[in-house]
Amino acid sequence: MTLTSRELLGSDTNFAAVHGLLGSDTNFAAVRSTAPGGRAEGSANLGSDLKNSAQNVLSQFAATGVQTCFHGRHINPQILADLNGSNWRLKDYEARGGYQALRKILGQDGAQSGGDAGDVGLTPDQVIAEVKSGVLRGRGGAGFPTGLKWSFMPRQFPGQKYLVCNSDEAEPGTFKDRDILAYNPHCVIEGMAIAAYAMGISVGYNYIHGEIFAIYQRFEEALEEARAAGLIGNGILGSSFNFQLHAMHGFGAYICGEETAMLESMEGKKGMPRFKPPFPASFGLYGKPTTINNTETFAAVPWLIRNGGQAYLEVGKPNNGGTKIYSVSGDVEWPGNYEVPMGTPFAKLLELAGGVKNAKEGRTLKAVIPGGSSVPVLPAAIMMECTMDYDSISKAGSMLGSGAVIVMDDTRCMVESLKRLSYFYMHESCGQCTPCREGTGWLWRVVDRIHNGKGRQADLDLLNSVADNIQGRTICALGDAAAMPVNAMLKHFRHEFEAMIKQTPQAAAFKVAIQAAMQA
Repeated sequence: MTLTSRELLGSDTNFAAVHGLLGSDTNFAAVRSTAPGGRAEGSANLGSDLKNSAQNVLSQFAATGVQTCFHGRHINPQILADLNGSNWRLKDYEARGGYQALRKILGQDGAQSGGDAGDVGLTPDQVIAEVKSGVLRGRGGAGFPTGLKWSFMPRQFPGQKYLVCNSDEAEPGTFKDRDILAYNPHCVIEGMAIAAYAMGISVGYNYIHGEIFAIYQRFEEALEEARAAGLIGNGILGSSFNFQLHAMHGFGAYICGEETAMLESMEGKKGMPRFKPPFPASFGLYGKPTTINNTETFAAVPWLIRNGGQAYLEVGKPNNGGTKIYSVSGDVEWPGNYEVPMGTPFAKLLELAGGVKNAKEGRTLKAVIPGGSSVPVLPAAIMMECTMDYDSISKAGSMLGSGAVIVMDDTRCMVESLKRLSYFYMHESCGQCTPCREGTGWLWRVVDRIHNGKGRQADLDLLNSVADNIQGRTICALGDAAAMPVNAMLKHFRHEFEAMIKQTPQAAAFKVAIQAAMQA
């Protein structure tokens, strides 16, 4: 008996939003075999087993890394290079050149540089200048220049300062950071140590998403190895540089990926965003100056320092240095993480992922969400002209975001897709801001009404109006994340919403055709 992934989850499953439904640690690749065009295989009694146990269904999606990052289809990888799932320990990382960058900034013999021309090593200012020259932009979503952010930290502040790694990966479609932490954790540790040296910080934390607890445990193991080797702690490598690094886990709330909500959670309070200003650089964790970067951002630092900012910039393109890990999911043959240089054409990224799934059966590319579920969707024609970098995607009318590329083929009903995305944001709203708390519910209910055949023509303008009254009117960006997909869906695919509202024979036939295609 052979079951397709759609039969495993149900014929109405929308894989563009499945991370939001099953949890963002879902590995799309596990629903299919690794062979080109392969389908999820099952034993003769799998069907009855699935009926008897929901856990059996979820177990079909346990991430292994084989499909997500060990596939060998990266281009000039820096973070995911030479990983196989078992070589994550300190000795393996050092064999790949690990901790050379930390040794470089502290001096070959472990003596911290004083900054004179004859000294070995780099001063904090030199480290920041190197990161700036490489144009490493934050990989968590905003794309803010990392070196510039580091320069905001008041290094002469007399009290305690903190460094925080945001590993609360919960954006639907994103699954890169967990692979970094699972298979190359020392890369993050080294990157954080370098950042701490550059900003004069002695204490750091890695806040890890609570629903990937095994990866939290893996990171703790890596920390113990680094401590035992004198790579973090007091007097690192015989120098006067001290840096204590700790791991802590959240409890699965999407809102805690917002940096100030994460800080509230770390302080033991309910994870709700803070008003800004003041910004974390002046009033962060426990009210002290704090710098926060994404997991992938820290993981990119060792290669940059080891090889130099100019070399890092040249890997990518102007204003977009280095490589980027893209989590490709949805209607592609080989979903997974792909590390490629910034500026790689989307067409090439799609090719690396095996192209549109079932293209030989006539399936074609319809749309792409290029940076996680919270960014505007782009039609196929626009997306195929884009390169994968912050500037190109922004010019096309969307954002690179976290780099979660959700591919949607011509069987996708955009009304249903928006309905599922809207439900996710309604469910994850913390409720602090009225526009978000009430508005996300309005968005979902109106789209649900349209999807159930009870929509009105006026609902389309109502959706745009509600979205406009949410966007820019909340403390954090969750409101924007809920509003932007609505505006973009209506901008590019309004005809599908109108067809479902009118319930014409053609609309009914279209819906039947989509359902038939999804069940095939």
